[in-house]
Amino acid sequence: MTKDELRAELERQEQRYKEVYGGEVTTYAAQPDPERKPWRKRATIHDQAFAQELQKIEKELKADES
Repeated sequence: MTKDELRAELERQEQRYKEVYGGEVTTYAAQPDPERKPWRKRATIHDQAFAQELQKIEKELKADES
């Protein structure tokens, strides 16, 4: 089924609905896809421990320089 055939079928269904049920058809524009946010890696316990160790080493080095 092509887009034109689909449009024609939907228009026929709309007309039939209006004639049979006397209802009103409201059409809406398609909603845009949500924007994808960049993926972020959560720090694991190992990553956190590594960062803490680095901070300790940096503090020790600064203390030795002073």
